[in-house]
Amino acid sequence: MLPRATQHLDGFFRHLGDERRLSPLTLTHYRRDLSQCMAYCDGAGISGWERLTPAEVRGWVSALHRRGLSGKSIQRALSALRSFYRYLLREQIVTNNPASGVSAPKSARRLPDTLTADQATRLVSLEARDPLAARDRALLELLYSSGLRLSELVNLNIPELDLAAGQVRVTGKGRKVRDVPVGAKARAALRDWLAVRTEFARTEETAVFVARNGKRLGARAVQARLQQWARRQGMEVPVHPHMLRHSFASHVLESSGDLRAVQEMLGHANISTTQIYTHLDFQHLAGVYDKAHPRARKKTPA
Repeated sequence: MLPRATQHLDGFFRHLGDERRLSPLTLTHYRRDLSQCMAYCDGAGISGWERLTPAEVRGWVSALHRRGLSGKSIQRALSALRSFYRYLLREQIVTNNPASGVSAPKSARRLPDTLTADQATRLVSLEARDPLAARDRALLELLYSSGLRLSELVNLNIPELDLAAGQVRVTGKGRKVRDVPVGAKARAALRDWLAVRTEFARTEETAVFVARNGKRLGARAVQARLQQWARRQGMEVPVHPHMLRHSFASHVLESSGDLRAVQEMLGHANISTTQIYTHLDFQHLAGVYDKAHPRARKKTPA
């Protein structure tokens, strides 16, 4: 493509960062997706964004599919392209959005991995024999108690934690702020950690969870500590931070049946995202049915 096409991309990313204030991770995904689209256009001899047609967008989607990308990944790439063309329309660079009527191939929706209630309780009920163990117990209890995303956990600051009210204020995707309840066990673990946090935290550090060096604890450090504790606690399955969020959602929904409340606590913009947990709950019910109902039991062959 012409150099002007790259300049349009640069302007788009400034728009996403400065005006829409999207997260750095989202910007990274969008940049990668649109770079792939530009490479496809170069290979097809398309010299500018105004020359891209719906048929050629479908050709790009087919190329991504042949490379083995999932329907979800292709859908994200299309979303990036549509968003880019909305920006180009606003700037009067193009006159139509060639990606608006193109859809991604559907892929099977995989149910998220969850822990049972007993497994989750065993994992978070670790002995806090030293300050770092107290920190780890607090962050694990908070992940499971409130269903936070890993990014929300590591970005949490002291002023956003209100243990007296039993809630935490988090900033989620799209910089949307929500208040989430914090359970009694998590509040107790957090108080224990805050009592020893000053042994590590630098004076100016506002992060709730800090590392040995006194700075904010990073996402990879949380993942590594969780894996260590999972092994120590004798977990039978691989565990990652998002599994505690999935487990929180599944267990609350199983007990309450209140899909809207779970949606609010998770910070999902669309309830269809939350509905995946109703399938998990159905699997549990189906398992109980298969074991208990006389007409569901498999008969032993005569």
